[in-house]
Formats: sequence, C-alpha cells, structure tokens
Amino acid sequence: PTDTRGYIGAKYWHDPGAFRNGFKGFCSVFVTAAVAFGGTEMVGLASAEAENPRKSIPKATKQVFWRISLFYIVSLLVLGLIVPSDNPSLSKASDGATRYSPFVLSIKLAGIKVLPSIFNAVITLSVISVANTSTFGSTRTIQALCASGMGPAIGAKVDTKGRPRVVLIMMLLFGCLAFVNEAKNGSVAFTWLLSLSGLSFFFSWGSICYAHIRFRKVWAMNGRTVDDLPFATQYGVIGSWIGLGLNILCLIAQFYLAISPISREPGVGVFFENYLAFPVVIVFFIGYKIYFREWSIGIDLKSINVDEGRRDINLEELKRELEEERAQKAILPWWRTVILYNIW
Repeated sequence: PTDTRGYIGAKYWHDPGAFRNGFKGFCSVFVTAAVAFGGTEMVGLASAEAENPRKSIPKATKQVFWRISLFYIVSLLVLGLIVPSDNPSLSKASDGATRYSPFVLSIKLAGIKVLPSIFNAVITLSVISVANTSTFGSTRTIQALCASGMGPAIGAKVDTKGRPRVVLIMMLLFGCLAFVNEAKNGSVAFTWLLSLSGLSFFFSWGSICYAHIRFRKVWAMNGRTVDDLPFATQYGVIGSWIGLGLNILCLIAQFYLAISPISREPGVGVFFENYLAFPVVIVFFIGYKIYFREWSIGIDLKSINVDEGRRDINLEELKRELEEERAQKAILPWWRTVILYNIW
C-alpha cells in the first residue's frame, strides 16, 4: 500500500501550521531561499558571451520566471500540503543530507519505495549542474576583477579558447570546501558557509539593482533613450528600486534574527553565524578603498564612458526591429501579445 493517511487536504496548514515560529520563522528562511535562488543572475553574466543578447536575454529571463514558479513556488506549496512542518526528519536537513530532503520525505510518507532513490539521483545530478554554473560564474567574475587590476595579474590570463585556467583551478580547489560537510561537526561549518554565501546574494542582487539605476541615469545624461539599448527590462528603473528595497529589507530581517534568534540565547557566536557576510563585505569594501585610495562611495557619473567596451551595434537596424515589434504587437490580440512578449 502507498499513503494510508487518508484525505489530507489543507490539514497540515492548520495543524501543526504552515508558518512555524511566526514572523521570525518566516524571516529565517530568507537566507536558505537566497541560496536556492542563487545563480539566476548568471543570465546577465552569460549575456556577454551570447551571440545575440537582444534575442537570447529576454527569452532566458522569462524562462527564469517560469522555472521559479514551477520548481519553487508550486512544488513548495505541494510539499507544505503533504509534509507536516514538525516532521522530526526536517530538523536533520541542516546537514545537507539528501535523505532528509522534503521531496524525499514526501515520497516516503506516500509509501512509494523505489522513488526516493530515484529522486536522490535527480538531486545529485542537480548538484552537479549547480557546481558547473557556480564554477562558470566564479571564474568569469574573478578573471574580470583581475583584468581590471583588482586582483593578481596572473588571474587575468586566459588560454587560446578564452578559459582562465589559473582561476578555474583555484575555484575548483575552493569548491572542495563543500566536503567539510562530511566531517564530524560538519553541520556547524555548513551553517557558517550557508550564512556567508546566502547573505552575500542579497548584496549581489542589491548591487545589480543599484548599478542598473545608476547606469540608466548616466545613459540619460548622455542624451540616450531606452530605444538605443539592445535590451531593456520590462519594469525599468522602478523595478530596480523595488528590488533594491526588498534586498535591504531581507538584510534587516536577517539582522533582527541575528540579535534575537529563534529558540537560542543571543550571543556573539549566534550573531556572526547569522550575519557573517555583512562584516566580511564591509571589511573588503573598506580595504579596497584604502588600497586604491578611492574615498568616494561611488564613481562620478560624469566620468563614466557608456560606449567603452560596447559591441558594434547598428542603431538604425535596432530601431527598425523595435518598430517592427511595435507594429506586430498592434495587430496581435492582447492575449497573444502577453504570451509572446511578456511571458515566453
């Protein structure tokens, strides 16, 4: 037999409840969610190597939305309905073991014997994919920093195929830190690494939003319009302001948890366990300013050259494509316009 619990419905949303520990419990998952969502910004990083960013970037970003909706929101909603939040095995998931994954637990609760092993294999393949993406993103970022004079010159070197081998080897060795999770007290180290990496995503996403706001401002200062851009986000500068604000709110919420943790006494160790990335980012920021003797918070917008490093773009052809898109939207039914240009 499979599941013998009978009709479940929304039972577990009421008993033991969907939101444990109230507002603090809700805020406590922000870092974990950030780690899970981490990598979505790779779309922008990969755009530099895309053959036609104007076509590929909109399609890729819209697919990210659907992946988030399907694999995160829908799947987590279903898990919340079939796995009780007080299941004792969930508290063991902090050590990163896939056997305590909520997905695996839901299958076990259903009494399906073979499927948990298959799902563990799927999780393993997903981890390999994440490792591949992380290696790509980290090597490209470090290589770009070194090429800009913000790191050792040896890190800027690439081979004949454009691969930064030195940085690649360094990142692969650094990735071996993941195996510390298998040590006796590996769960403690995993928690610290999770705090460091998870909180860092808020800084990354916030800085991306802030950079976009400043870019659009300097773009307008140079007499350019949105039509001069090969790709423009649907929500414009307003979307970046909202994104920046939400990231700041997440940092504030995590600070609140660091000084007032759930089911634990406040302390220095607990604070840094939850908020380690913040002092690390501040130390690196101040260290950079001291080393390069740059005391201004941001670069003067008047000194930014918006044409440096840009691809050669035929503006007349770009404007013609935009006019064709507008004409196409005008003759299509509204629902097809939404699907073709806003959803897919």
